[in-house]
Amino acid sequence: MKRVLAVGSLLLVGGLISACGTTPTTSSTTTNISDAAQIAIAMQPDESPNWFFPVLSATAYSTLNLQVDSLMYKPLLDITGTDSIDYNRSLAKSVTWNAAGTQFVIHLNPKYHWSDGRPVTAKDVVFAWDIMKAASSGASNLPWSYGGAGIGGVPTDWASVRAQNARTVVVNVTKPVNQQWFLRNGLGQLYPVPAFVWDKYPNNAAQELKFILGVANSPTAPEYRVVDGPYKFSAMEANRYWSLVANSSYDGHKATIHKVTFQYETSSASEFAALKNGTVTYGYLPYSLWKERHNLGSDKMSTEYVFGFNFMPINFNSAAPGGIGLAFQQLYVRQALQMGIDQVGISKTLFHGQAVPEDSPIPAKPSTIFYDSALKKPLYPYDIARGQQLLEKHGWKLVKGVMTKDGRRLAFTLVYLSGSNTEANIVQLLKVDWAKEGIQVSLEAEPFDTVIADINQAQASKWAMALVGPGWSYEPDYYPSGGGLFATGSGANYGGYSSGTMNGLIQKTYLPGSQAAALQRLDAYQQYAAQDLPVLWMPLQPTFVVYAGGLHGVLSTMDPVSDLLAINRWTLSH
Repeated sequence: MKRVLAVGSLLLVGGLISACGTTPTTSSTTTNISDAAQIAIAMQPDESPNWFFPVLSATAYSTLNLQVDSLMYKPLLDITGTDSIDYNRSLAKSVTWNAAGTQFVIHLNPKYHWSDGRPVTAKDVVFAWDIMKAASSGASNLPWSYGGAGIGGVPTDWASVRAQNARTVVVNVTKPVNQQWFLRNGLGQLYPVPAFVWDKYPNNAAQELKFILGVANSPTAPEYRVVDGPYKFSAMEANRYWSLVANSSYDGHKATIHKVTFQYETSSASEFAALKNGTVTYGYLPYSLWKERHNLGSDKMSTEYVFGFNFMPINFNSAAPGGIGLAFQQLYVRQALQMGIDQVGISKTLFHGQAVPEDSPIPAKPSTIFYDSALKKPLYPYDIARGQQLLEKHGWKLVKGVMTKDGRRLAFTLVYLSGSNTEANIVQLLKVDWAKEGIQVSLEAEPFDTVIADINQAQASKWAMALVGPGWSYEPDYYPSGGGLFATGSGANYGGYSSGTMNGLIQKTYLPGSQAAALQRLDAYQQYAAQDLPVLWMPLQPTFVVYAGGLHGVLSTMDPVSDLLAINRWTLSH
């Protein structure tokens, strides 16, 4: 959903390397690597890349899209696994700012070029911002909206972005800001694109956005031939595969793996079979097949966690089916729903004890300075009896097994991702436990692309609640302040949650000050999010990454913060 719902892709590679182990498996079956210059990566069942322009729309704001796009287009800033910036690998040679936190100056590294030989310039950075700004304006006639709206002050906190010269960009903001927040969440969103290729309508933003929409899911379009990343697009066949080949003109670490194919999977069983027979070089072990992991031959497996959290968006809109949004607006209803979620039981039963229970938007694992340890004990632990009593206290009564008040029933449809046995089992457990509280849930499975296209306020009449595991990963909002998630009207605020208190707490996290003051503000935001339940908290899911024994560099390049794939730094041997 990444970032609009940075919804879990298979490629949620996360976890600090020091915190994870590699567990070789043994069997007579071995991975067949036919060509050391090619690898195949399996995607989540029913998931596929569907937006190749690196400024992502709200309905295509997924981790998978970001990961594929980042192989073709370099981000302005390279975010490391410790949430710092590696300027040796960034398009920006450096970023400086004034003490007031009102102006930031980007100095581009002169070594980077587009694949046609032209240099990456300030004009390309400004053009990328112009697209972000236009797609974040909120105008009713926009052909698409930017998924990062609200993150890093986009667009309202950005006063101006201008090219001072070919290698220098000056960004002014409307008020003093936390420099580290703006560096990561604001400038960190910029993915420059070649303006000389894409700027078709310089004086007509709506027409430009319409043009981008027309080719966003057509990576074979000629505009995608000019890139500055380690790979360029090669070929595709819808619902089968998407292939990239190494960009020989890349100015960074050149890839030794010549071809990367992202392979479509129809089910968890098909993914496992592909891993087992060696037609996939990198993928993941489905949770439901945990006991079969020893049948993966010489493949290696590692348990990873991304820097993010898992949740269920709930639709607060009064237009939600059956008027259920009016019930969701009541905190006590959300509290009852949260008390009906057995996070510990879900982890033990379906994630083999590897999932991490959560009750706030900043995870305890992987460990960062941003987590508030005071939230280790959940505010609304699993307690069905207490949840039912809370509803009855507010005038709800069981009528034919369903809590009813003033003619309204606590009954709704929960949408979840098709193709995953684990997702199906989770929603079944939720349905059973909520029924014990008198909350009636119908279940509806939909493909990934359908779910993330529908879970927003523009489609408020289509949905009530969704489970889109494994949830949100903090990219590009690397500084986890919540503006893109829970601020009123922000791009990833799918349910339309709105709270003046929340808005104020989020705004305070943007203020300049010492690190101690910044962390105190983040703690206050986390605590209110845990208390007010803008979403329902779910356990953070692990990712069981599986890769061929001959694939090297996977663990050493894993980054739980950016969640991007450094395939150009991987090597493959027989």
